[in-house]
Amino acid sequence: MRGSGPAIRTSTRSDLKRSRRPRAHACWDHLYAAALWPMHNANLGTMLRTCDAVGACLTVPKLPWVPEALARGNTLRRPTCVHWSGDQLGWLARQRERGVRIVGVELAENAVRLADLRPARGATVAVLGHERDGIPPEALDLLDEVVEIPMIGTGTTLNVAVAGSLVLYKLAGLV
Repeated sequence: MRGSGPAIRTSTRSDLKRSRRPRAHACWDHLYAAALWPMHNANLGTMLRTCDAVGACLTVPKLPWVPEALARGNTLRRPTCVHWSGDQLGWLARQRERGVRIVGVELAENAVRLADLRPARGATVAVLGHERDGIPPEALDLLDEVVEIPMIGTGTTLNVAVAGSLVLYKLAGLV
């Protein structure tokens, strides 16, 4: 029989506050989630919270509805690191010219399984495609590698926030 107290003690808000950064990170130019072809506005704020959790930046196109989508889904009380891509293909090409590792999250023949994805050791961009159509064909040649998230159910894709979160945690070396 166990003692009178609970065997598992959950972290309090004070515990979490002491263990986390006291303020939002500035741009570390290390890890980016590039949601360059967003489809649904509800998922971008969720991606922003994941970026904060793993120390990444979010890159999004400057579409009229994107700032509102980020504000609506973002529950963080501090500023976050958001980059605006402008022309998506041009932004990816500039990252490639800088020598940044570009990882596409896509179903493809030569995709590496998520479990086998190497963590980011230098500047890395995780490219997230459109939730229905994926990464556009004209962007595929800008990728250094492709990662696939294995699924055993009947669905073929995950939403951008879920897929991006899984890949970012793996690239950050946190799982």
